[in-house]
Amino acid sequence: MKNIIFDLGDVIIPIDLRAPLRNFAQLANRTEAEMEALWKQHGIWKQYETGLVDDEAFRAAVRSLVRDESDEPDRWADEIIDTAWNSVLLDLPVERIERIQSLKGKYRLFLLSNTNAIHIREVDNRLAELGQPSLESLFDQVYYSHIVRMLKPNPDIYGYVLEQANLEPSETLFLDDNLLNIQAAAALGIRAVQVVAPKTILDYLDEIGA
Repeated sequence: MKNIIFDLGDVIIPIDLRAPLRNFAQLANRTEAEMEALWKQHGIWKQYETGLVDDEAFRAAVRSLVRDESDEPDRWADEIIDTAWNSVLLDLPVERIERIQSLKGKYRLFLLSNTNAIHIREVDNRLAELGQPSLESLFDQVYYSHIVRMLKPNPDIYGYVLEQANLEPSETLFLDDNLLNIQAAAALGIRAVQVVAPKTILDYLDEIGA
């Protein structure tokens, strides 16, 4: 094994996928179920995470989706939307970052994540507060869905990474928490391992001797 590809959410940083729904629901004086129905119907998150809309368009879509005409303008200011959106990200375990750093020079390291610019800036800000390097500097290359305009588990995104980084699938380990993502990568010959709690990447890396 010469290469390791990491997912971000629930692999490097723990996440709570329902936290943004709860926070947007509270801001909009709606129930979480109502907010979830609106969110799924609109699909703005998918457009954002495939780079079809930018930060401003995403925020504008959130406002148009949930803002009441009687709301004060500041109630849906950029920073409030960003804070609610970033609530998906839980505390960042420093030991996982340090473990990835320890692998540099032993393996080629990559990050492949379904994500967006607001989340990446927040993770990088948290890394800086902890005195850690940015995500981009931790890896040989990062591949974000909103930049490459593809989402896992689309097989094309794995093919893109293999081609761009000149990787042999059989020499490449992929760590992701999502089973569909794992299955899609494995179908291309990548050594794909699902990260399942309570285990963390520290446990899986120990098991393979990395």
